[in-house]
Amino acid sequence: MTTRPGRRQRIRVTGVVQGVGFRPFVYGIALRFGLAGHVGNDSGGVFIEVEGPADNLNSFVEALRSEPPPLAHVERITVEEMQTRGDDDFVIVHSEAHPQRATLISPDLCTCDDCLRELTDPADRRYRYAFINCTNCGPRYTIIQDIPYDRPLTTMAAFPMCPTCQAEYDDPLDRRFHAQPNACPDCGPQIWLEEAGVRLAGDAIAAAQRIIADGGIVAIKGLGGFHLACDAANDNAVARLRERKHRPAKPFALMAPSVQQVRTFAHLDPAEEAALTSRERPILLLRKHEPNTLSARIAPGNATIGVMLPYTPLHFLLVTDRPFVMTSGNISGEPIVTDNDDARLKLGGLADAFLMHNRAIHTPCDDSVIRRFQGVDLPVRRSRGYAPFPIRLPLAAPPLLATGGELKATFCLAEGEKAFMSQHIGDMANLSTLDAFTHAADHMARLFRIEPEAIITDSHPGYLSNRWAHEQSTSLVEVQHHHAHIAAVMAEHSHPNEPVIGFAFDGTGYGTDGTIWGGEVLIADYGTFERAAYLKPVPLAGGDVSVQRPYRLAMSHLYAAGLDWDIPTLAICPPEERQILERQFTIGLNTVPTSSMGRLFDAVSALAGVCQHATYEAQAAIELESIAAHDVHKGYSFALDGAVIDPAPVIAAIVTDLNAGAPAPVIAAKFHNAVAAMIARVAAHLRDIHGVHTVAFSGGVFQNTLLLEKTRPHLTDFNVLTHRLVPPNDGGLALGQAAIGSHRLTR
Repeated sequence: MTTRPGRRQRIRVTGVVQGVGFRPFVYGIALRFGLAGHVGNDSGGVFIEVEGPADNLNSFVEALRSEPPPLAHVERITVEEMQTRGDDDFVIVHSEAHPQRATLISPDLCTCDDCLRELTDPADRRYRYAFINCTNCGPRYTIIQDIPYDRPLTTMAAFPMCPTCQAEYDDPLDRRFHAQPNACPDCGPQIWLEEAGVRLAGDAIAAAQRIIADGGIVAIKGLGGFHLACDAANDNAVARLRERKHRPAKPFALMAPSVQQVRTFAHLDPAEEAALTSRERPILLLRKHEPNTLSARIAPGNATIGVMLPYTPLHFLLVTDRPFVMTSGNISGEPIVTDNDDARLKLGGLADAFLMHNRAIHTPCDDSVIRRFQGVDLPVRRSRGYAPFPIRLPLAAPPLLATGGELKATFCLAEGEKAFMSQHIGDMANLSTLDAFTHAADHMARLFRIEPEAIITDSHPGYLSNRWAHEQSTSLVEVQHHHAHIAAVMAEHSHPNEPVIGFAFDGTGYGTDGTIWGGEVLIADYGTFERAAYLKPVPLAGGDVSVQRPYRLAMSHLYAAGLDWDIPTLAICPPEERQILERQFTIGLNTVPTSSMGRLFDAVSALAGVCQHATYEAQAAIELESIAAHDVHKGYSFALDGAVIDPAPVIAAIVTDLNAGAPAPVIAAKFHNAVAAMIARVAAHLRDIHGVHTVAFSGGVFQNTLLLEKTRPHLTDFNVLTHRLVPPNDGGLALGQAAIGSHRLTR
């Protein structure tokens, strides 16, 4: 190609522009407008030099902005004039690595329609190949080892391309041009099935399907780790999986082959269908149809069920005619397993067979979980499909690492306006999770060329993340737990550094007075907070023991309200335990005051007879939400005394209703109505005092969409901030820590 030089420009494009077909896109529009020059990747993004007639250059830059590839996310385009060189052609040049320059990385994304057509076409050379991909889909974050995103720096480096794949990879007009995981059955990763330690011959996928159909459990190596799979309609198989995994009640997620099949067991509105079929392919929490053909053991005591669609070629080939339970492949409390040898060791007692492959997973990445509330995503777990895409901070940050909390651990690396939230790591309750946290933080810091100058951590001295932070850095900022919650929801809305009325309702957080907080109303900005109102504390006896036995929390609230324990729903408490609790409450032995709203939900759940023993976090509250009647509009009433929100009248009214024979769904509904009305009263009161018109909701309690649904109509004259990018639970805590840390370090 020859072009008449007119002007030459150096153009830099930043954002998610590597591994998404951006260079062939640039090549194509350069040809369209008759321009010469070159395009390449470096550690900071895409660099372009282009020359030709001025009008054509203007059209070229406009096309960069308006026509990017579907997986690209263009953040910034800068244009600089330079001397013409008289180039004859437009070419794609080799990538350049710059140690101090970073670019964004695409999350792993589901298989595209073009690849699916090839996957199911008997005439195609990749027919039924479990690792089919192109520049528009497939693994990214889980296989990358460093930037720039080129094959030698991914786990695909172990698979040299055959001549046919190499020709596709080298052709700028091919859909697989520089698709780093590009492969075929002749040169790429392979799958196999192992049973009883023996690698079986034949069709591995068909064999795995037979085992699952016969009631077996198969450990399946996927994109970001292993899953444990069984037939979702087989009650015995689900029961066996629960027994082996020591997971008696926590809901299992499902993978269904199609939207049509999802509709047979769950309600699905258009917004939910859009989320379910999105390229991120999260687990979506949907309301169950009752009855349905699934095992009742999948989500016992829960009105919702977590569902996802296939998102890798392997899943599309495997899950074809029935829903499978598809739960994380790990030992309870530990991170998801990613390595074949680890899987054989750790999952050997859980699975009857293993569907393996030999493409290494460099970065573990569990499935994301979301709910939909009023047409907007409400994340419960932000991981595969979303991480490591950054969130823009409302204020520029120095290089820092925020360590998050103890449960649902994530971390945040931030510099400038970008906050890179990690994938879900797990609960920081053991050294294996701490090791996974450390490795993930080191890897992300290397990818994004961020060398933290400070570490921001939760102020709780008992958190592993806090102790780790103290060991790593002398430049340390400790942040109060609930302040971080409110700052997180402020930050994701790019709220300026102006006060909000922040409702931080959760199970546990370390208060500035050394007690356990969790029912807090803060007047907060990024720099400071005032504890403007709070739930009246009650004695918590035994810590985790009471959390696992919600009836103890009910007795605690009854004691604080001066009410008798002689209630039929609490007969489950043995007489000896009653005597011990009474003594503890009377003399304050081994008790700590807690203002936790999460623990109040647990107490009401136990009082209503819904959940007396909890085997997973928030079980009692989840089951209370699930059974609440939707046609009850009356509610109980909290007492407000200055800054103190007293639940005693609510507890007393529940006892009255119980004595009158009120059913649990009515009690649950009236309690939710009471909390919603209390929030509105407190918000109005604090607005009158402080002149603040923005309300922010954060903390695990606000995963409860029924509570949000009942609360929002009371707040029509407020600006209301709820989570949409990070979870309201502790999985979003690190973002708030980063925002607060940025303010403190730069003020």
